Amino acid sequence: MFRKYLLQLLALGLVALLAVLGYDVSLVEEDVPSDAKWYPLVRVIDGDTFISLIDGEEVRVRLIGIDTPETVDPREPAQCFGAEATVAAINILEGQLVRLETDPSQDTYDAYGRLLAYAYVPASPVRSDIMVNEYLIREGFGHEYTLSVPYRYQQRFREAQAEARARERGLWADGACASG
Repeated sequence: MFRKYLLQLLALGLVALLAVLGYDVSLVEEDVPSDAKWYPLVRVIDGDTFISLIDGEEVRVRLIGIDTPETVDPREPAQCFGAEATVAAINILEGQLVRLETDPSQDTYDAYGRLLAYAYVPASPVRSDIMVNEYLIREGFGHEYTLSVPYRYQQRFREAQAEARARERGLWADGACASG
């Protein structure tokens, strides 16, 4: 009971901090299954990939519908705004339990063996669950990304990207990724 209260208090603090910093904290998911399972985060790899503990096994999760600039590809230097996207993912995910939603229109795993999913962080007393994928796009930390076939939230993510561009958030800000 104490842990749940502490997590809610931490989530409330994060939401308040994000609101003060000007981030949109209104992203909510309305249809939460009553039997939804929550998994502990092990660590964030980069802006669109993390590891979660699922049934005692560490599972790599790749967020559906978003592509963030690369930071960990050993063949390439880190891309512009990759570090910021990774920090944003850490800020919203670290210390949280994560609810995962797969999409029947997509494969369960990608070519690298990562579970493909939408990820949510838990509700607090002042908001419902936040979909991490959409949040990162709306705040300008990544692009909407369609691999081969449309996915469940494609239109929502495209609208989130259009909003980020229009408001010049994150990587869409003037000079954020200016070449030297």
